[in-house]
Amino acid sequence: MVQKFGGTSVADATKIRNAAARAVAVHREGHQVVLVVSARGKKTDELVGLAAEITDTPPAREMDVLLSTGEQETIALASMAIQSLGVSAMSFTGGQLGITTDGSHSKARIRSIDTGRIQAALEAGQIVVAAGFQGYDEHGNITTLGRGGSDLTATALAAVLRADVCEIFTDVEGVYTTDPRVVAEARKIEKIAYEEMLELASLGAGVMHSRSIEFAKKYHVPIRVRPALGEGEGTLITALDDQTAPVVTGVALVKSESRVTLLDLPDRPGVMDQIFTQMEERKIPIDMVVQDVGSGGVAEVSFSVPEAELAETLTAAERAVEVLGQGRVVSGTNLSKVSVVGIGMSRHTGVAALMFRTLADAGINIGIVTTSEIKISVLVDRDRSVDAVRAIHKAFALHEEITAEPAVGVRREVGSASIAADAETEDATVRGLAGMEDIVVSEVRLDDLQSRVTFSNVPDRPGVLADLFEAVAEGAVVVDMIVQNVSQQGRANVSFTVLRSDLDRCLLLGREVSETWPNCELSFEKEIAKISVTGIGLRTHTSVGRVMFRALAEQGANISLINTSEVRFSAVVAGDAGKPAVEKVAAAFGLKAR
Repeated sequence: MVQKFGGTSVADATKIRNAAARAVAVHREGHQVVLVVSARGKKTDELVGLAAEITDTPPAREMDVLLSTGEQETIALASMAIQSLGVSAMSFTGGQLGITTDGSHSKARIRSIDTGRIQAALEAGQIVVAAGFQGYDEHGNITTLGRGGSDLTATALAAVLRADVCEIFTDVEGVYTTDPRVVAEARKIEKIAYEEMLELASLGAGVMHSRSIEFAKKYHVPIRVRPALGEGEGTLITALDDQTAPVVTGVALVKSESRVTLLDLPDRPGVMDQIFTQMEERKIPIDMVVQDVGSGGVAEVSFSVPEAELAETLTAAERAVEVLGQGRVVSGTNLSKVSVVGIGMSRHTGVAALMFRTLADAGINIGIVTTSEIKISVLVDRDRSVDAVRAIHKAFALHEEITAEPAVGVRREVGSASIAADAETEDATVRGLAGMEDIVVSEVRLDDLQSRVTFSNVPDRPGVLADLFEAVAEGAVVVDMIVQNVSQQGRANVSFTVLRSDLDRCLLLGREVSETWPNCELSFEKEIAKISVTGIGLRTHTSVGRVMFRALAEQGANISLINTSEVRFSAVVAGDAGKPAVEKVAAAFGLKAR
């Protein structure tokens, strides 16, 4: 078993002894134990502060040498504590653990782990006390793994040692349906899927960092998040069946978001390639990518970024417009992103409708909408974001042990295609990686059975989306991608995709609702092609979007809709462009299209 204790859980001698006692208890039950620890409490902040007193520009290499001493202190103390309880233990730094990384100081990625010394210690009956957060590069330099690094060390060791489970001990009881500080009725989740946890981690759920979840999913490591100072079983993060999982598992809030919109762009192949290239060069983590269907030769693209990244993002966007030779950039601030996540969404048509109706009833207007197979995200005014989370949590009855399915819409007997690639294909991809943290793009797939529906000049007010998607849901129409861009002069455009067999029914239902919206225009494209790239950790590797969109540009395929998630990037192109485009994208990732 691998057990990991974070900084607050080893902050002083008493807590270190508690961690040691946990490891000893498991060892005495007959398990081999690896105990991974972080630097104590505020130790890292103290070291950073000391460096700042010396120089305003500390070299990255020396900062890694300095920061790694925090874990070195803890492993020695924890090893002493274990030995004082009568069990043999040995402490290991990252280098002694055999963790080799690339040379990116402060944000290194794991290449490989040589388990020889660890295995020898375990077979000798010792508890291995491992320093989290660190490794060494090919030149023997100390490196650190960046944010969430100790969790990453724990899951990586669990993977290479084929541990039964990786226990992450924290100062909370487990993973909750939302932040208990925002919703007092938030409930601890007993089990959660890797994909759901990936989304929640990327959406600001602070229990674990997404890199460690990527690793766990990639190498099939069950993770149990448990309280360090209690006996609770916490939350198990593992593979789950989307047909038995709850429709919605959690609600997430990212408080400090900004929006960047590129208007009047040329509606031609290559536009998204240029935008993503500029963002990748600056390592900007863009999210909620929304592209409107082009009209009159021009298109519009919006995306959200963390507020701290806004200035750099605007520079990149202006550069993209300059290269494209057309367009203008505007931005919005004081925004928050609210998302519902659940791998069971595919079973029911009413999830989006219930979310939109709940926000409308609370008088909360929606700025941008994006969806994936397991997530619906909306951008709202920041001063109403907490109200939005509370209302949505209540509407989906997430405080209940067994959550009811939405009253609006209908249940589907058969879910959509799995959100993950075929397990055998994914495993083969993982085995072929040069580095353990390399990106996994395991599948490129074509879906040519959908149609696109667009409502233009929709009134930008609460309740409009709710009216539309309630009608569609009640008509048993299955909606896949939903895209709403930012409104202009009080009007917005909404596009979504449906099965081609549902198109006529959808148009009939949508037209009836939209008749009450003056000047609204309904259009559709019967034959479209949706090209999806599936993998693990797509959003933490900024090159995925660039590679995908460049391949589409080289093929001459124009993009009309986009959505992104932690495990899948999708783009809609014209139906007749689908087959050659998917083959081009697959080739760019070294795969065969499916």
